[in-house]
Amino acid sequence: MATVNSRDGKLYIDFRYRGIRCREQTRVADTPANRARLERLLLMIDGQIKKGTFNYAHHFPCSPRVAQFEKLADAERTAGISGSTKLFSSFAERWLSEKKVEWRESQIETVEGIFNVHLLPKFGALQVSEISKSQILGFRKGLHEPDILKGRKLSPSRINHIMTYLRMVLNDAAERFKYESQWKNIKAIPIPRSEVKPFSLTEIMRMLKAVREDYKPYYTVRFFTGLRTGEIDGLPWKNVDFERRVIHVHQALVRGSIGPTKNSSSYRTLMMTDSVYEAMKEQWTLTGHRSEFVFCGRNGQPLDYRNVANRVWYPLLNYLSMERRNPYQTRHTAATLWLAAGEAPEWIARQLGHSNTGMLFKVYSRYIPNLRGRDGAAFERLLEAADE
Repeated sequence: MATVNSRDGKLYIDFRYRGIRCREQTRVADTPANRARLERLLLMIDGQIKKGTFNYAHHFPCSPRVAQFEKLADAERTAGISGSTKLFSSFAERWLSEKKVEWRESQIETVEGIFNVHLLPKFGALQVSEISKSQILGFRKGLHEPDILKGRKLSPSRINHIMTYLRMVLNDAAERFKYESQWKNIKAIPIPRSEVKPFSLTEIMRMLKAVREDYKPYYTVRFFTGLRTGEIDGLPWKNVDFERRVIHVHQALVRGSIGPTKNSSSYRTLMMTDSVYEAMKEQWTLTGHRSEFVFCGRNGQPLDYRNVANRVWYPLLNYLSMERRNPYQTRHTAATLWLAAGEAPEWIARQLGHSNTGMLFKVYSRYIPNLRGRDGAAFERLLEAADE
């Protein structure tokens, strides 16, 4: 959807053309009159795009996108003469429009970013059937090299993610246009196993004593429920049942927007242990009557996880001279504490939102003791012992 937005007090327009997201900055100030004028311009552009008469250079002669679209037009004219298959850009636009119904809004935004930043600039003007394996491998090699301007390089995980969508498009095109896919024997880059660095119960108690009072309930809930960042930051009061002592995890905050949980098994109901129940009651006195969200900022809106991490989490670790660990380790901590307490793996998997115990055993196998409980009581005994 085409929109008019503001950056540093100046308006810019955001629209899609030929499957590519285009943002064009203007020099006009952000006023109601100027917004109305640009909205009329967008309507005209949209009409021209639908009619096939839109000329990018006419509207934005100084834009770097002009050369990109001229290159695409030249490639299309060549393809029309040769009678070959579709250009990558054209097929990708169609493929994306068909796949969007399967994805969450946050995933759509992520995938569009991958195409706009990486795939279309490299392959957009090429015919899908003529993209070679050597070009694919060369592209991957380029992704692996450090970005000189930004001074950093993409992680193996990120590179594999980008390559996944290239593979999906190329394989789909090969199937539709009846030719042999170029994607053969191209393996994913090995990914170092992410290290699980849970906190000990002693460390947790030190942190909860030292953390800001207004964040003590937040971190108590994080440490003792294993909620993901998006799940706890997007948790509304309507999904907290004090009477039954349960939390319904039915949504998550992703990229600033409320959406569905990560997957179907993440859509769950988890029980509140005594420590979580007391923390939730305390939090109710802080935000229960001023926001729909359990944990929120002063304006009543959901927490910004980067802001919380940089202003609360990491300063707390520094203050206590603890090893720097990301906030996701609170989830690992909950899992390992439950395992150490002897809780049943099936119960833990349900609490974490796993469809089965497979992931639990894979990630936390070294923390699983022989003793198994059933319902969270062993974990409560562990906490009680720590308080003595």
